[in-house]
Amino acid sequence: MYKSYIVYLQHILQECQYINSIITDNLPMYQFLSDEALKRAVARSLEIIGEATKKIPADVKYKWNGISWKHMVGMRDKLIHDYMGVN
Repeated sequence: MYKSYIVYLQHILQECQYINSIITDNLPMYQFLSDEALKRAVARSLEIIGEATKKIPADVKYKWNGISWKHMVGMRDKLIHDYMGVN
């Protein structure tokens, strides 16, 4: 079961790649903010990243302590539990 965390790392990577593929320097902020489907897609990807992060063992997170694991989980929690506070 311990090795199964690799699947979650792959999910994180895939969602990051997806976000990077649609949020580019060529996308003006006003266009992003006016596109409800795009905003929801990015929010969903961030939720997946945060949820997958919760499945990564503590020793792996400790080894890769330069990654903001807590921020990833925190964003997921904010999107899920405090969605009215997301701007």
